[in-house]
Amino acid sequence: MAIDYFEHIPNNVDLGSNRTLQRALEYWQPKFLDWWREMGPSDFAAADVYLRTAISVDAEGWATYGKVKMPEYRWGIFLAEPEADRRIGFGDEIGKPVWHSVPGEHRTTLRRLIVTQGDTEPASVEQQRLLGHSAPSLYDLRNLFQVNVEEGRHLWAMVYLLHAYFGRDGREEAEGLLARHSGDADNPRILTTFNEPIDDWLSFFMFTYFTDRDGKYQLKSLAESGFDPLARTCKFMLTEEAHHMSVGETGITRIVMRTLELMKQLKTEDPEAIRRGGGIDFPTLQRYLNFWFSSALDLFGAETSSNAASYFAAGLKGRPDEARFDDHVCLHSTIQFERPEGDTVVSETVPMRNAMNEVIRSAYIRECELGLKYANRLIERAGYSTQLWLPSRRFHRSLGAWANRFVDPEGRFLAETQWRARSGDWLPTRGDRDFVKSLMRGVFEPGKISGWIAPADRGINGMPVDYEYVALS
Repeated sequence: MAIDYFEHIPNNVDLGSNRTLQRALEYWQPKFLDWWREMGPSDFAAADVYLRTAISVDAEGWATYGKVKMPEYRWGIFLAEPEADRRIGFGDEIGKPVWHSVPGEHRTTLRRLIVTQGDTEPASVEQQRLLGHSAPSLYDLRNLFQVNVEEGRHLWAMVYLLHAYFGRDGREEAEGLLARHSGDADNPRILTTFNEPIDDWLSFFMFTYFTDRDGKYQLKSLAESGFDPLARTCKFMLTEEAHHMSVGETGITRIVMRTLELMKQLKTEDPEAIRRGGGIDFPTLQRYLNFWFSSALDLFGAETSSNAASYFAAGLKGRPDEARFDDHVCLHSTIQFERPEGDTVVSETVPMRNAMNEVIRSAYIRECELGLKYANRLIERAGYSTQLWLPSRRFHRSLGAWANRFVDPEGRFLAETQWRARSGDWLPTRGDRDFVKSLMRGVFEPGKISGWIAPADRGINGMPVDYEYVALS
């Protein structure tokens, strides 16, 4: 199938003159479209959706709005503009010119980094494919679809790197990105979090707040890479990732606002009364928060990692905003962190390079805390003492030093029997999930919204909130 490279695949990588890459994409694109039809948003292929499309990297072109049917979306390939005389900014290669082709000694490692990042992009689309049927408003439905098509574009970005720089191996890996599926028992996605079901909108807002924020930190780390095409690709992806996190943050805030309205109307803080009134009570909100936050923490990897040390030393993956650090080599510096030893906590000193995962995870936690402050101020101003808070980084971990430890949300050790008796206080129960799903009823009339969430305070791109963001006819 021939492709009009300028019209159907907006790009700034001179795709039209690269015959080898053209042939590779001509083979891959139909498979991508088949995947989108099978695993993308269910039953909305004919809908006209008010979407943002990137057609260039400049201020005017990266956010072009208009209604489009999702299968006809123009998934583009964009790299941020090159930086003149860019140098590697960290590790043993600091100060040397960045690489514009793949260094042979780093070929396998770079391919693995790109594939792992690329695998998360279609995974989230698969996780969310049925959510459209229970959207609380057309505004939210449109935001879901915006996230979905941009995750599809991010997949294209990673596939471009695989096709353009890794030859046959890259082409095989690109096919693998479409062959694995979220939650598939035989061929699941690489990272556990991306095999978790997202079948309600509370989970979706938590995912976009916590998991997409992890994505931001991973992209910022790769944007420091000495492999310049990867760094430039990730820099542009970050402009779109910000919207995904905003969807999560405003979604959680709107749930808080609606719950506060119900508490005032019903003159009670009783969770069961709030549920009977059609709202999501704060204890349930906190349990979902605990689950998705702890799940996202595992995405950063183990506290000490020889792989992380090797990536940093080689100049392949740095720390987000590397320029703000004083020491960019970290050859002799160390860091302390706490780990369990029996039923006690000990402090361990490790080389900084080996602790890069923990350094980045700590920055992520600080940002997550800041994001909850607005919601907590709303609660406080309404006259209530409840606060949403992040559990300890030790809680409910599946990877690293604290994996499978029986620890409460405040980080205290418990006996297994104590933990199992109380885990329903801290993590969503089957009853919680059934209740939340009972609220999920699609609302598809412009200006209308489900009763468990407050309306947005403003629309998209200057349009009113009650605009018909998705035309379903």
